[in-house]
Amino acid sequence: MSEHILEVTGLKKYFPIKKGLFAKTVGNVKAVDDVSFNIKKGKTLGLVGESGCGKTTVGRSLLRLIEPTAGKVIFNGKDITAMSEAELKNIRKEMQIIFQDPYSSLNPRITVGGMLTEIMKFHDIAEGAAAEKKVEELLEKVGLRKIHARRYPHEFSGGQRQRIGIARALSVEPKFIVCDEPVSALDVSIQSQILNLLIELQKEMNLTYLFISHDLSVVEHISDDVCIMYLGKVVELSNVDEVYKNPKHPYTKALLSAVPVPDPEKKSARIILTGDIPSPANVPSGCYFHPRCPKVFQDCSVISPELEGNDHKVRCLLYPESYPNSKKAA
Repeated sequence: MSEHILEVTGLKKYFPIKKGLFAKTVGNVKAVDDVSFNIKKGKTLGLVGESGCGKTTVGRSLLRLIEPTAGKVIFNGKDITAMSEAELKNIRKEMQIIFQDPYSSLNPRITVGGMLTEIMKFHDIAEGAAAEKKVEELLEKVGLRKIHARRYPHEFSGGQRQRIGIARALSVEPKFIVCDEPVSALDVSIQSQILNLLIELQKEMNLTYLFISHDLSVVEHISDDVCIMYLGKVVELSNVDEVYKNPKHPYTKALLSAVPVPDPEKKSARIILTGDIPSPANVPSGCYFHPRCPKVFQDCSVISPELEGNDHKVRCLLYPESYPNSKKAA
């Protein structure tokens, strides 16, 4: 059996652009464009990139909350993309998501206890007194009290709502959780509490995470491996130490140069990227990053590099393992 709980190959999600009286398709927004990665059981893969790079679309496509255009998602040896609705219902117990906004993702008309009980009943996990007992255990596990089961979402703070979101994900006893920027809407002091809670739960329950974030400091704290995305494509992928200490792609280097250093004496050389992020509806030719790249050369606008490498993968023509393959493909 594979050591990877999740294997993603060639994942694509295109949103059609329709115009005219008959809503004719005139193009596509390439939100996710040929993304591939694996996640080991019990580990965390950090998915990083600027807003609009396709991070959240990847997370939701994995769970088929939105239908992928192409590609394969293999979870525990099962192809998620080929499953029927009935098969998906069973697999959803093993694959869950924690949403970015803890308030809009909760039903304001149902108490916390009612919401969790309803989920467990729907998935045939527990009902009645057994479900109520499990609700109390879940709330305690995420740092809340039994009395909170009788309250409504508007009665909680942002950090408490996110704890409820985590409890909801855990209520069906999952193996894999997509954490979609779970701390970006919270105060810094609360962020650390939620991050530490996620780490503790992972150790206790042997959970596997896809942790989506734009904050490189947060990703470094929680992740085992890091995947850097730009304009729908993966541009760099390796373990967290390798990416942070030895970044290869010019985009990764620029992102890391912007991370604040908690030392007034130490000054890092900031890499300022010029221009705006291109539209995913009209992507550049060749390497998608070339219009903003400080290391750009002539072939970058013509040749589209592949994601190459063994333990440290990079999509860039600056590296010999990538350049020859891309040249042949062109």
